[in-house]
Amino acid sequence: MKISTKTRYGMRVMLDLASRYEEGCTPLKDVAERQGLSKKYLEQVVAPLAAAGLLTVTRGYQGGYQLSRPPAQITLADVIAASEDGLDLMTCTSDLLACERADACPSRLVWGGLQNAVNTYLESKTLADMI
Repeated sequence: MKISTKTRYGMRVMLDLASRYEEGCTPLKDVAERQGLSKKYLEQVVAPLAAAGLLTVTRGYQGGYQLSRPPAQITLADVIAASEDGLDLMTCTSDLLACERADACPSRLVWGGLQNAVNTYLESKTLADMI
């Protein structure tokens, strides 16, 4: 699995907001400055996170972005799933119909085990754990 730049930046945004969760809404330009990233690019990064319900967006004066729930209730799996459209390492681990040999494939067990280990780890870590 290769994590995309958009997902890595999304994680940075989420961790930044988690570390300031009690402060309320944060303008995206402030996050961009702290993280040394382009505000314009971060607008693309936060869109799927907001669409997945991980961020609340408040428009207008004193508006900005805030985690939709406490950092202890958002897992790394949540963030990656929102940014990457899922966590599948290979399609055959979640969809037996994706490969005509899936039923008899001995390596599918290896990929499935790896998939389970990755999912379990990411589901066990929250933004609160990271900060």
